Amino acid sequence: MGISSDNVHGLVLALSSSIFIGSSFIIKKKGLKNAAVTGASAGSGGHAYLYEPWWWIGMITMIIGEIANFAAYAFAPAILVTPLGALSIIFCAVLAHFILLEKLHIFGVLGCILCVVGSTSIVLHAPHERNIESVKQVWHLATAPGFLIYGFIVLIVVAILIFKYVPTHGHTHLIVYVGICSLMGSLTVMSVKALGIALKLTFSGSNQFKYYETWVFTIVVIFCCLLQINYLNKALDTFNTAVISPTYYVLFTSFTIIASIIMFKVANLFVFSTF
Repeated sequence: MGISSDNVHGLVLALSSSIFIGSSFIIKKKGLKNAAVTGASAGSGGHAYLYEPWWWIGMITMIIGEIANFAAYAFAPAILVTPLGALSIIFCAVLAHFILLEKLHIFGVLGCILCVVGSTSIVLHAPHERNIESVKQVWHLATAPGFLIYGFIVLIVVAILIFKYVPTHGHTHLIVYVGICSLMGSLTVMSVKALGIALKLTFSGSNQFKYYETWVFTIVVIFCCLLQINYLNKALDTFNTAVISPTYYVLFTSFTIIASIIMFKVANLFVFSTF
């Protein structure tokens, strides 16, 4: 099955996004390290990094990457766009090796290669997305019993991680911070996908911002992004960047694909397209 023009546009935007986001990890890490010298670190609950120019440069770089990523979701299925984050791992790992002096060993190189191979396979066999003519169609998918159950489970697990495990295991177990970011990220992507479709349809002449559903998706995006930024800062300040990036990528991609399969019901088409 050939790649549609919309998938090609999504592919280019997603690749650009990965370059910016991968670079932003390193720039933000540098800012967090500088801030820890002059004030309380992000890992201990401090916010001295807000006064650090390097952190803001990294944040701006990440925003640019997320905007490109946002646009990619408007053109291509989430099951295609999200796995392309593997490229950000390569940029992050290589830059961390040379700039932050966080050594990339043979198993790290092998992991990066496997991520790229897996992502390439998904890109080549990504399903075509169903035609959506209104944000109300996305709302109908998001409020289906299957996705509501998934969302409820995610929120429960995130609440348990934040209130029970962050105080006791946050500084010693990477999976706590990254788990929060990855789980919430899957909800963020679905909301971003909906908002991207709303903007795409609005620019095409069909105003979607007259529906309250569009604004609900917007609020969810803002809330989830702020939560992710907070715990991603804690993770970057506490653990090795070369470890955070691939772990976050694998968990985030896995949860996003699961959420996409549940919400957009692309499982059968995806499986069929791989043969």
